[in-house]
Amino acid sequence: MATALPRTFRRILCEKLSPDFRQATRMIESPMVQPKGSDLLVRNRYLGINASDINYTAGRYFNSGEQPPYGVGFEAIGEVVGLGSECQGKYKIGNHVAYMQNGSFAEYVIVSEKAVFPIPSCNPEYIPFMVSGLTASIALDELGNLQAGETVLITAAAGGTGQLAVQLAKAAGCHVIGTCSNSDKAKFLKSIGCDRPVNYKTEDLDKVLKEEYPKGVDVVYESVGAEMFNICLENLAIKGRLIVIGYISGYQTARGVAKSRNLIIPPRLLSKSASVRGFLLFHFAKLYGKHFAKLAKMYHRGDIKSFVDLGQTTRYNKGLQSIPEAIDYMYSGKNKGKIIVEIPQQTQSML
Repeated sequence: MATALPRTFRRILCEKLSPDFRQATRMIESPMVQPKGSDLLVRNRYLGINASDINYTAGRYFNSGEQPPYGVGFEAIGEVVGLGSECQGKYKIGNHVAYMQNGSFAEYVIVSEKAVFPIPSCNPEYIPFMVSGLTASIALDELGNLQAGETVLITAAAGGTGQLAVQLAKAAGCHVIGTCSNSDKAKFLKSIGCDRPVNYKTEDLDKVLKEEYPKGVDVVYESVGAEMFNICLENLAIKGRLIVIGYISGYQTARGVAKSRNLIIPPRLLSKSASVRGFLLFHFAKLYGKHFAKLAKMYHRGDIKSFVDLGQTTRYNKGLQSIPEAIDYMYSGKNKGKIIVEIPQQTQSML
């Protein structure tokens, strides 16, 4: 039986361009919406937190001059509570779905059928298979061209995308090195198959790579930027591939990029026939369905695990109002796995 919908719901809008999420956004009350055509109305249950949430509020992904206000948030899972006319027979009220769509930081969202991945339940462990998991799976397949026996370095390996990159590289038969910031994360990385965790707070990564991997690293999955990028570049193997999926070290700055040594890159690549390639997930939309299905299948078989952090070890609470605290928590570097915010049904507006 369909659940009665409230007359209004809450959502978060970016109203000012800034990498400071609190300064950039405001929570507003909006009239309930109804789906049309090939759209679904989804009641969100869990929201994924991403490092690039603050890139989006800073306007760094816009190339054509878009300006606030606009919705924020990239991904969520929830329950179908409304159907457009073209979705009748394809979905039912009560179906569970995952989706990637801008504006997901809301209690209810109109979602295009094309953006939806059907899932068997509202288990938050499906969220890492979207932005984080698709980035890892597609980047390593399409750009990394992993081969069994190769050495793969994952930076920020205990985070939302790093945890899956580690497991996917290991499943491909590779030797995996993972960087992290404390001993607990190093133990976590060991538990998911990482061969050589490196706590960069207590070990010199450059020294570890030069002494333990003198032939260099075949593939790097790099998300930190600044000096971490430089170290990775200088330790590539012959025909090594360095994949840049982000540069989180600079996201909170006004420029969006942290200062570091200015290496002269061409000679370093030429001397090793190596390459550096950037990866932005949204350029690979045609591969979403294939790779989400791959990750879900591996998860259901027990070949990979999905680790989520719902704030169990920190103070951020449930609900949209806790999103700024969840983002702060991400940038504190304390999380293991994907940071997720729950939207309890009882907190949804009934005005």
